[in-house]
Amino acid sequence: MFVIAILLVIAAVVLFFVGRANDSTGLKFGALGAVLAGVFSLIVSMTYVISAYEVGVPVAFGKVGSPMTSGMHVKSPFTDVTTFSTRPVDLNLSDKDVVEVRSSQGGVMYAEVTVKWAVVPAKSVELYKLAGSEDAIQQRLVYPDSREIVRNVFARYTSEQGYASDREKINAEIGALIKERLVPRGIDVTTVNLRNVKPSDSLQGQIDRKIQQQQSTERALEAARTAKAESDRRRIEAEGIARANKILNDSLTDKVLMNQCIDAFKEAAAKNPIYTVPCANGGSAPVIVDGSKR
Repeated sequence: MFVIAILLVIAAVVLFFVGRANDSTGLKFGALGAVLAGVFSLIVSMTYVISAYEVGVPVAFGKVGSPMTSGMHVKSPFTDVTTFSTRPVDLNLSDKDVVEVRSSQGGVMYAEVTVKWAVVPAKSVELYKLAGSEDAIQQRLVYPDSREIVRNVFARYTSEQGYASDREKINAEIGALIKERLVPRGIDVTTVNLRNVKPSDSLQGQIDRKIQQQQSTERALEAARTAKAESDRRRIEAEGIARANKILNDSLTDKVLMNQCIDAFKEAAAKNPIYTVPCANGGSAPVIVDGSKR
């Protein structure tokens, strides 16, 4: 706009002198219009509007000025302003940018992470000196640092912890380290979300084999527990029978056997004519003979 303003002023001067020489009122009015347009262009070139949720960094002749907040600002026509959005920006490390990580055991996994970051207005000048533009901030600072931290954190955990048991702990650790790295540079990290962790094909095969081995071990342990329980049951049953037999054997004295023999004779004699061999003859059991059958 400043160049246009200069050209319009030059055109106004030329039109004025030509109109004066030719005594042309139209050219004089044309010169006046060119002057007004030049002045307007000059004013426009010296003002700059910073939108809401933006911060501007002015640069004049290679010198960086103070940050410009939202609103209208007066600047030199030779000053260029680079703006940065202060709204949070999402960096999605997924698809072609997915982070390939290795566990402490060497297993390969693929981590999908979203980092939500924003420019701190007070640090915009430092960020301009480091990167130069908003896209450069993400590509030169947020992107490489986030990938490096994600890989370093996963390297401290086993494969099982990485894709299953300690996902929340790993996510919190990644977020804390990214903030620690980027906040001093003027980048406010609002959220870090570990969305997904996918094992590589080789690691998935190892996981499947481990699961099968665990299932086989559990089945073997269950079979061993069942066999032991059955063995204990049989042992207890055998011990009970042995104790009962011992008790019975200890209780069968000669007098007891004689009494039982006499009772049996009495019961048989009440029903049928009988004769008998005397009880405990020669130490053997008595013989009862039914006399009705001759």
